[in-house]
Amino acid sequence: MKINGNEIKPGMVIEHQGGLWAAVKTVAVKPGKGGAFNQVELKNLITGSKLNERFRASETVERVRLEQKDFQYLYEEGDSLIFMDNESYEQLELQKDFVGDRAAFLQDGMTVTVEMHEEKPIGIQLPDQVTLMISEADPVVKGQTAASSYKPAVLENGVRVMVPPFITTGEKVVIDTNELIYLRRAE
Repeated sequence: MKINGNEIKPGMVIEHQGGLWAAVKTVAVKPGKGGAFNQVELKNLITGSKLNERFRASETVERVRLEQKDFQYLYEEGDSLIFMDNESYEQLELQKDFVGDRAAFLQDGMTVTVEMHEEKPIGIQLPDQVTLMISEADPVVKGQTAASSYKPAVLENGVRVMVPPFITTGEKVVIDTNELIYLRRAE
């Protein structure tokens, strides 16, 4: 689908210079002299490189729609993570570096959303929150103020997070998988 250069908004995926790029930031510029343009910061979805580009209103670009499919996480095999398509039951193998640091939060049977373009995985979204047990937490130091002092703790998956002083080893907590931060105690 073709769109004008001034219609590019953050979050859109466009085809540019033979690659797939996601618009990160856009600024509409209207200089006193010359025509208006859209200053767009792009991030390559394959390589991760960034690019600043000017698009005039008269230019057209190809907007790409990514297909989103739900997959279920099955298991880890070496450097690969194995997922199953919830509809066709076909298996998908992704490298750990493709998922990044958040791979530690994958749990058996967890449903993730994989963004695909022409049957090729481009991105992956984990659930925003996950419940995990604290495997080790430092004891509370008497006299610390509760308001500002978080203490380090290790989750059952080995990831270190900061938690409030009242959290102890063995408790289940809810973690934000995007920011990798403690949210609350699990019910």
